[in-house]
Amino acid sequence: MKILETERLRLRPFELGDAEGLYAYAKNPNVGPHAGWKPHADVAESRQIIEDLFMVNQAWVIVQKETGRLVGSIALEPDKRRPEVASRELGYSLAEDCWGQGLMTEAAQEAIRFGFEELKLEIIAICTGPTNERSARVIEKCGFQYEGITRHCYKIYDGSVRDSRCYSLLKSEWEAQR
Repeated sequence: MKILETERLRLRPFELGDAEGLYAYAKNPNVGPHAGWKPHADVAESRQIIEDLFMVNQAWVIVQKETGRLVGSIALEPDKRRPEVASRELGYSLAEDCWGQGLMTEAAQEAIRFGFEELKLEIIAICTGPTNERSARVIEKCGFQYEGITRHCYKIYDGSVRDSRCYSLLKSEWEAQR
């Protein structure tokens, strides 16, 4: 995986040694449940998630350049809704103390650029929970178009099933925004 840089951030592949940094923000009950995953119980669980999920799906660690601190994750995962199209689904998480600073929008814009320019994608999708307004704002700032609600489609960590707000961004739309 290629290392990506923005003005304030460095996006690099996850390593098992990132478990403590991931746990530091992923244990927060205000972070994971918005995306449907439970707060991490300990560093060992964070390490397992890095190994089983982030390394397999080629997720990037989001690191603040100024401090060197791991503050989030972002990935372009396989898009299950469009298996026959050059498409990926964007997913991300960010430490709560970094919310409202434009960091996730900055990281997402770079991941989107990489997807369209280097992976030659035709479309990038993203879905979020119906009440995750912070994520919806990032999605809209990045130019995604609202597709609608997929009802009762996403089972979360506690066994309940949620709806998903779905968005997508065509390469041609992204190029027109630039």
